[in-house]
Amino acid sequence: MANESKRQSSGLKTGLILGILIGQIQPYVSGEENKQNAPPEAYLNGSPLPYFGSESAWDRRAFGQEKSDKSYKRRGQRQILAIMEGRTNEAILLCQKILADDPTDQESLFNLTIANCQLGQMEEAVASMMRALKAGLPFERFIAGPRELLEPLRETRQFKDLELELGIRQVHGPMVGAVTDHSAKIWVRTDTVRQIEVRLSTSRSLKNPFTTHKVKSRADRDYTAVVEVNGLSSDTEYFYEILIDGISATLPKLPSFRTFPSKGSQGRFQIAFGGGAGYTPSNERIWNTIASHRYDAFLTLGDNVYIDLPGFPGPLHDYTYYRRQSRLEFRRLTSSTPIYAIWDDHDCAMDDIWMGPYSDLPKWKMPMWRLFRNNWNNPAYGDEDTAPGCWFQFSLGDVDFFMLDGRFYRTNPLSKNPTMLGPIQKKWLFDSMEESKATFKVIVSPVPWDFRAKPGSVDTWGGFPAERNEIFSFLEDRKINGVILVSSDRHRSDAWKIDRQEGYPLYDFQSARLTNMLKADLKPGALFAYNEKCSYGELTFDTKRDNPELTYKIVNIDDQVIHSLTVKKSEISH
Repeated sequence: MANESKRQSSGLKTGLILGILIGQIQPYVSGEENKQNAPPEAYLNGSPLPYFGSESAWDRRAFGQEKSDKSYKRRGQRQILAIMEGRTNEAILLCQKILADDPTDQESLFNLTIANCQLGQMEEAVASMMRALKAGLPFERFIAGPRELLEPLRETRQFKDLELELGIRQVHGPMVGAVTDHSAKIWVRTDTVRQIEVRLSTSRSLKNPFTTHKVKSRADRDYTAVVEVNGLSSDTEYFYEILIDGISATLPKLPSFRTFPSKGSQGRFQIAFGGGAGYTPSNERIWNTIASHRYDAFLTLGDNVYIDLPGFPGPLHDYTYYRRQSRLEFRRLTSSTPIYAIWDDHDCAMDDIWMGPYSDLPKWKMPMWRLFRNNWNNPAYGDEDTAPGCWFQFSLGDVDFFMLDGRFYRTNPLSKNPTMLGPIQKKWLFDSMEESKATFKVIVSPVPWDFRAKPGSVDTWGGFPAERNEIFSFLEDRKINGVILVSSDRHRSDAWKIDRQEGYPLYDFQSARLTNMLKADLKPGALFAYNEKCSYGELTFDTKRDNPELTYKIVNIDDQVIHSLTVKKSEISH
């Protein structure tokens, strides 16, 4: 009993230290009457308005029993959060309760392993690891970590034997991104610091390949690396393999990707998009549905993994990313379809967050941005030197995409002249839009443009009507044609038409239930909407026609087209 007590005390101490390091052992303040909730440090210089905060209560409801019962994505998070805060025995009970009903629940077995590690019960930790592997959990999960919580397991003979036997060096990825008509970037995560290069060829057998320069994964980037490939031909399929320390580490089937057509060229292009991708094993097959179409690109628009823990990144943040990145379905998609990602509230902090106008405040804002950057493969992340963020632009033929960050510089919607974008991002958007010669220009927001999508909320563009009007007026003043709006956030897929007194109508195509269990109610006024099953949005651009057109489709997880709408360029031109 003395040894048992000592182990529990050690586990509790470790958990408390981890909790303090990520800023979680702190008071939470909520319950204010005017749609603003924030901790005390958000009130600067006696201001009654917090510079960062949330429309929703500033509390832990995301990890409570009710949320855990309703949504699979919360169960594992609730377990690991208990471990981080020193409530290890409680975490074990949470795991055991799930396992009593489903002895093969992979996340509970994984977190049971972590809990036993924290208590120094290594025989039990190894046993639960072996049960998890038998249940189908990939060994990469135990390599990835969270490393600081699984370090005792890595020292066991059984772990080292498996590590040697399986020889896994590529833990996550590959993820293709930042594709142009002549280049691409490929992202991977390795087991430790490794040297990475990529071999490419237009031949499936990699005949006459060329090899990229060598790049090392970095411990300070969570063992990730991005390999840039240049000198490619436009509109060409390239097969490739990843070499890690000179040894092939590519998926069983050699992946390939296609470069974009020449910038400005006419053609037929297809992209898919969506948000609301909380980890749900039964719905992870949607990545296979999307991958089967070999879209030119996939846009993931926020609520990509659902972290919901404001503070410095820690084990729960890593855990939430790793469980998605270890899924074979997701890895198949990212290895062959270029991925472009922005974030939203559940990824950067918590529900309905505004993060304020500063780059360095709150102090955890930049670390959270670095966490996002480590886990994606975008062409850019705002202006990294002067105004970091998650916004960027890319072109697909004669279609330009403007991906917006709606959180990093968002100010309190109840303050005077609130902004969702901040001045630097807004200037970038206006300048880029004015310079664009594209047939279609797609402005992508993490939250709905149409006020009817979430009536009464200040979390959507409904909380920033003046800034939305400023953007719309800019389109009129500069006579910018062919603009389409795309958005996410609400757990369903919609099509909305925003009629305006001046200028052409703006269509807002929304999709935000990629894998989520929970769905949002349909709202009146939409052209059409769908929430019965998980779904994503598909956009097809045909710019070779005399009157170019685009078609929006809602496609569900079973690859069924639910709704469709075609818009001609002449309908969205002055």
